[in-house]
Amino acid sequence: MKAYEYRHLVGFEETNLVGNVYYVNHLRWQGRCREMFLHDHAPEILDELSRDLALATVRCSCEYLAELEAFDEIVLRMRLGGVVQNRITLSFEYWRTNKEGEELIARGEQVIACMRREGKRAVPTPIPVPLREALKPYA
Repeated sequence: MKAYEYRHLVGFEETNLVGNVYYVNHLRWQGRCREMFLHDHAPEILDELSRDLALATVRCSCEYLAELEAFDEIVLRMRLGGVVQNRITLSFEYWRTNKEGEELIARGEQVIACMRREGKRAVPTPIPVPLREALKPYA
């Protein structure tokens, strides 16, 4: 199954006092991967986000399988987990890469609701066509 890939090199600022990656960074990387996907495959959505579209994360998770340290090279692979009404589920796999190959480090998931801002309210809206089409190859 095809996956969108975001590559990341862990920096010192992402580690804790013990020297391993602080757990919340995995969730930040999910957001970064999602942003880069929009930039690369659905730039029209970025324009809509500056107007009235909102992609609200309603749930996110991460299952940690191994620790990461500064200067580990990570490939985050994102796939479409499913679509229900105005909600998109994205699945993530975190792989540490090195000369010997790849090691699965973590798995994560996000559920995103497509909303439109109407004044101070956000109301559910259908998934925009450019986003739906961009995600199809990753199902």
